Amino acid sequence: MKIGIIGGTRGLGRTLAWYLKDFDFDVTVTGRDSIVGAQVSEEIGVKYSNNNKKIVQDSDIVIISVPISSTESVIEELAPFMKDGSVMLDVTSVKEGPSKKMKECLSEGVEFIPTHPVFGPRTTDLKGQIIVLTPIKKGKWYPRIYKFLEDKGMRIIETTAEHHDDMMGIVQVLTHFSYISTASAIERLQVDLKDTQNYESPIYNLMIDTIARIVSQNPYLTYSIQHENKKGEKIRQALFDSMSELKDALSKEDEEEFVEIALKATKHMGDIQGALGRSDKAINALTQEYNILLQSIGEEVGLKHIYSDTIHVGKIKKIDLDFLYLEDENGKVKKLKMSNVAILSEKELFEWKINNQKTYSRDISAMFTKNSNPHIIKDTLKLMEDIIDVEIIDIYDGEPVKEDQISYTFKIEALSMEAIKNCRDILIGFGGISR
Repeated sequence: MKIGIIGGTRGLGRTLAWYLKDFDFDVTVTGRDSIVGAQVSEEIGVKYSNNNKKIVQDSDIVIISVPISSTESVIEELAPFMKDGSVMLDVTSVKEGPSKKMKECLSEGVEFIPTHPVFGPRTTDLKGQIIVLTPIKKGKWYPRIYKFLEDKGMRIIETTAEHHDDMMGIVQVLTHFSYISTASAIERLQVDLKDTQNYESPIYNLMIDTIARIVSQNPYLTYSIQHENKKGEKIRQALFDSMSELKDALSKEDEEEFVEIALKATKHMGDIQGALGRSDKAINALTQEYNILLQSIGEEVGLKHIYSDTIHVGKIKKIDLDFLYLEDENGKVKKLKMSNVAILSEKELFEWKINNQKTYSRDISAMFTKNSNPHIIKDTLKLMEDIIDVEIIDIYDGEPVKEDQISYTFKIEALSMEAIKNCRDILIGFGGISR
């Protein structure tokens, strides 16, 4: 099946190409910059073309992933070239305009599904992510695409384009506008955020990180989200009016009015206990990993970079406010930003070592009494630290083994010779006599 992603060399389009090429699809991305296109093609293993019309003619599925302001004109331009029996999707965060344009321009033989993946280009796993579908009419492609998304563990929301845009007015327009306004105020006040670190509460940390995440996005995309949503102006005015009302209450030193506004707003927030629970989890997650790392100073850990997937293994030398210092087996110390790494579990670290470090194998024979159980001995050895596997490769009771004894030979695979030596000691502890 051929998939063409129009505008797939950057942002969300590139992320979708990266996902889809792993599911046996023939993926081609398009983009104006042929140098960037060639780089993307090589880096993620998809085809590149700068000819939108040709790719549309050849594709079974066409995904429009261009800036919001260009989406409708691109749909109109490419609609005549869509082949009969194919389907067009768009992935913009505004749905009313693209939905109407696809209905207006596409021929009867071409299906269309207005779509909004509610996640950004930095997302590394589709499972649990929200995707909104706003079909005007469901054709043969719709159940196939729905099942594909469902099988990937995505949370699918079906609604109308109008309701979607109303909801995005709150989820994106209101929040982005207020976050950018807060960041702008901090800049106007000439506050050095590093100076606030000594006074940070966990909730302040969360707020600053969330604001930073929003303002670091492509400002042209953020502008389009604000500009293209028809309810945007009304929403921004409501925020401005609320801020003015609160400011006036403080300027008049009217405590009663301020409290009344705050209480009224709180009641409208719905499930406060649920919100407190979720925010508690986020706060605990921020501190828990830091505390684990702090307690692991001097010990070996495995850390995975959350963006590059690179694994770093070594002993933690020290930790400061934002960074940790990891010493590898060669004594080289790396400086890693704590917010960019995740701690590997013991199982994950063990599997990484098996695949990336030298392993050792030895056969050890020992004599035991005949009433001993070799499988219990084997299972005990497998529980030892740094032991990969243990097999019973021989059981022998002939000459020169004594009549009341039996010899077992174990094949032991381990991450170190020290671990194999420890297994030999355990065999002696079981009463084994080395052969």
